[in-house]
Amino acid sequence: MTRTLIIAKAIFWLVLIGYGQQAAWAVKEAEPDIEALWQHFLAEEARQSPVIGFPYHHCFKSAAQKYVLPVSLLLAVARGESDFNPGARSDRNCHGLMQIQWPGTANHLGIHRLAALYEPCTNIRAGAKYLRELMDRYEQNLHLALAAYNYGPNRIQQKADPRRIPQGARWYSGYIYHHLKYITQGGRVASDSGMPGKRPVSGREKRLALITFNRPYRAQAYYRHLQKKAPALNLDWYRIGLGRFQVVMLYADKTALKAGREKLKRLGVTVQGW
Repeated sequence: MTRTLIIAKAIFWLVLIGYGQQAAWAVKEAEPDIEALWQHFLAEEARQSPVIGFPYHHCFKSAAQKYVLPVSLLLAVARGESDFNPGARSDRNCHGLMQIQWPGTANHLGIHRLAALYEPCTNIRAGAKYLRELMDRYEQNLHLALAAYNYGPNRIQQKADPRRIPQGARWYSGYIYHHLKYITQGGRVASDSGMPGKRPVSGREKRLALITFNRPYRAQAYYRHLQKKAPALNLDWYRIGLGRFQVVMLYADKTALKAGREKLKRLGVTVQGW
C-alpha cells in the first residue's frame, strides 16, 4: 500500500469520525417525539396494509388477529429484530423471528422447548402475545411497551416518564418505528430497467453491506447522510448483533447492484472486496 493511499484512507476515516460526532449531535438535537409518532400510528395508521411482500403471511395475520395488534407492527418488530430470519440467534440468547429470550421470556409465554422458537408461527405468536401483555401493562403506550420488549418489563416502570427511560430503550422504539415506515411506505429497489421493481415476495431484499458501526446513532447519521447525497439509492440500516449496526444498500438484481456501486463510488464510498 503506497504512502499516498495510507494518508488518503486516514483522512477519510478522520472526516467520517468527525462527521459522525457532529451528525450524532444534530440527531440528538432534532430527535423526534417517538411516543407521539406511535400514538398517531395507533390512532390513524394501524389499519394500513403493508406495501411490501413478507414471509409467513398467515402466521403474522393470525397472530395479529388473535392478540388484537396491527399486523404492520408485528412485521416491523420482525424486520428490526431478525430481518425475517427464523433461524436468527442473538448474543443475548434471543431466538427466532421475534427474538424471544430463552429460557425466561419463552417459559413465561408457555414455550418450554428451545427448538419451538425456530418454528415461525410459534415464534410470531409468542412475540405477539408478549407485545399484547406489554401493551396492557403500559396502558396502550406503545412506546413504553416496545422499550420493555427490548429492555425487559422489570427495567421499565409502569408509570415511567417516556423522557426518562434508558437511552437504549428510547433508541429501540425509534428503531422499530423506522422499520414500520418501511413496512407501510416502502423503499426503492431498482430493477434491470432502472425503474422501481416489484418488491420481493419474501420481504428480504438483496443487500450490500457498506459499513458497520458500534453505536446506533452513528449508523443512523451515516444512513441519513448518504440518503441526502444519493436519494435514488435504496438504503437502510440494521442492528446485526450486540453493539453492531450496519448501513446497507438494498437492490433487486445485478444491474441495479452495479449502478448502485457506481453511484456510491462517485460519492467516495468504498466497500471491502470491490
